[in-house]
Amino acid sequence: MRNLWTVALAMLLIFSASAVGLGQEVAINGAGATFPYPIYSQWTYKYNQLTGVRINYQSIGSGGGIAQIKAGTVHFGASDAPLKPEELDEAGLIQFPMVIGGVVPVINVSGIESGNLKLTPSLLADIFLGKITRWNHPSLLKANVGLRLPDKAITVVHRADGSGTTWIFTDYLSKVSPQWKESIGVGTAVAWPTGIGGKGNEGIATYVQRTAGSIGYVEYAYALQNKLVYALLQNKAGNFVAPTMETFQAAAAGADWKNAPGYYLILTDQDGAESWPITGASFILVYKQQRNAKQGKTMLSFFDWCYRHGADMAKELHYVPIPMNVVDLVKNTWQEQVTSNGQPLWP
Repeated sequence: MRNLWTVALAMLLIFSASAVGLGQEVAINGAGATFPYPIYSQWTYKYNQLTGVRINYQSIGSGGGIAQIKAGTVHFGASDAPLKPEELDEAGLIQFPMVIGGVVPVINVSGIESGNLKLTPSLLADIFLGKITRWNHPSLLKANVGLRLPDKAITVVHRADGSGTTWIFTDYLSKVSPQWKESIGVGTAVAWPTGIGGKGNEGIATYVQRTAGSIGYVEYAYALQNKLVYALLQNKAGNFVAPTMETFQAAAAGADWKNAPGYYLILTDQDGAESWPITGASFILVYKQQRNAKQGKTMLSFFDWCYRHGADMAKELHYVPIPMNVVDLVKNTWQEQVTSNGQPLWP
């Protein structure tokens, strides 16, 4: 009888171990943009609580995310600078928008609170060009009648790493400033004419917090989380607007994703009375041909959950969720283009 109990116990242990192994989900690794990190970190945490699936996301900047997905060291990359269709094809990748947000000028000027300072497109460009170097410059005073601006040097804070946030910011400056377009241009990394560099949105937020007289640019969630003072911006319609989910949404309202090859779409300097001028989407990059079917399916299931169940969390951080009609387009792209061993992974 004892032998029978021993055999039964051994079989139970073997079955339990097998069940644990079957229940274990593969880990999915991603890396890239710091722009969406506040919402990605919440989505990955909640999804792990619900499913046990571990989604590891490294907030290293869009340049790093593009490099890692092209090198095949992560399962997905993330970038705020969309890749052009020919670059996607060359690398065997697809991209799709995951969330929309706004890049916001943030300042550390004594006595100035959020929404006090007004910046026109030319003022913002001239500050980052190093042409306006003090807060009481006549052009700033003229645009801010009644606001007491100090006689203090301006310290520009910019990204030191390859950054999609920088790409969105410099794309906007190139659209509103001929001098910026000609001398600096658009890029994830540019030759800044002035200022100090910080790594990631986190680095810029920290520098601005610590440096009196500074101005930088961050995704709006970082401004909220770090209680940074933001400036109003004059948009294409001539109105001074504040950064909010509603003004980001207004900028994205006319986005024609259906006719954008590879979802390559830029949302800066859009028309609309309420549009925030420096709005951008953040994109996910994945391989069309997935080496591991289970990992590929798990990864797409996570993104699907984010689209379907992550909207409220995104809104709390003032991100704009991707509209469901666009989500349907994205899922069709998955079904048509993402495969493993010649078999579609979605649905």
